[in-house]
Amino acid sequence: MAKKRWTSLRMPLIAAALLVLLSGCDAIQQQMGIETAAKVARDDADGRAVGGACRQSGRAIEDCYAIYSWLPRASIYEGWRDMDAYMRENKLETIAPRLPPVQPPPPPQPKTRKKPSPAKDGAAQKAT
Repeated sequence: MAKKRWTSLRMPLIAAALLVLLSGCDAIQQQMGIETAAKVARDDADGRAVGGACRQSGRAIEDCYAIYSWLPRASIYEGWRDMDAYMRENKLETIAPRLPPVQPPPPPQPKTRKKPSPAKDGAAQKAT
């Protein structure tokens, strides 16, 4: 009878274990620094948008690279080049930026475990 219970519970337990292991894949990839396709596509789109905005505001491409160092340079250049062609074709003037450039995001902090706090003096005296 006990063997029959084990066989009926085996499949749900295996499925639950696989779900738990597979749900941690994103967290593991993030800790290892592996970039997903979605992050690469998002950074590419952000770089193009930033490049176009830099060109429209009259910033040099080198300044854009320095200000937005966390974005891919190739994407920034593509956006800058596309906006340059668009502005030349439509005879548009640059627009001076009103706000200062954004600060880069802080680097991810490694997670550290807190050490357990020492016992209070009263508890330590009772133990001795």
